[in-house]
Amino acid sequence: MMSTHVEQKLDALEVMKERHSVRKYEKGFKIPDEDMNDILNATIEAPSSWNLQHWKFLVIEDDEKKEQLLPIAFNQKQVVDSSATIVILGDTEANLHAEEVYGQAVENGYMDNAVKETLVSQINGAYEREGFAYSEAVKNSSLAAMQLMLAAKAKGYDTIPMGGFNPQALINEFNIPSRYVPIMLISVGKAAAEAHASARFPVERVVIKNSF
Repeated sequence: MMSTHVEQKLDALEVMKERHSVRKYEKGFKIPDEDMNDILNATIEAPSSWNLQHWKFLVIEDDEKKEQLLPIAFNQKQVVDSSATIVILGDTEANLHAEEVYGQAVENGYMDNAVKETLVSQINGAYEREGFAYSEAVKNSSLAAMQLMLAAKAKGYDTIPMGGFNPQALINEFNIPSRYVPIMLISVGKAAAEAHASARFPVERVVIKNSF
């Protein structure tokens, strides 16, 4: 099926209000490469602890690969009907990026080498703490996942995040290196049926100011 470019511009607050999880997609619709690149480039602007950028994105858009993913995702149909399913991976060895990230900061004149060495040492020390690398991988890659869904909506596409999948089967089937932890799947494409808005608790119920 020939792809059709989707044009839709929303401001940030509209994007947040209009984003709803969509489970039914137009099968055969391909998101143009330019749009997918725009979405992914917006995604990597997400914040991260120490700017270590604790994420990798496995973009599954080949039909055969989608079929391989389907049983791993407990046969959720959006996996094969959407344009792509993106596996959000958290990097448990993101501290290895520190030398590059802060070396570049030194080159750009943002800090001196002594400060860089102190920061890199602090980061590597933190990563020696039990459970720290895993929690950082989950927390920071989840920030990127939300950014991806908002970027897709801003471009006129819909998404659905999925936690229902077999992590070990995913790792085995797609040869995911051991440093990466599968966090969630996000299907993205052109909605075949409009998503219905889901209820939210009022702000007064979920916001506590200053202290409990």
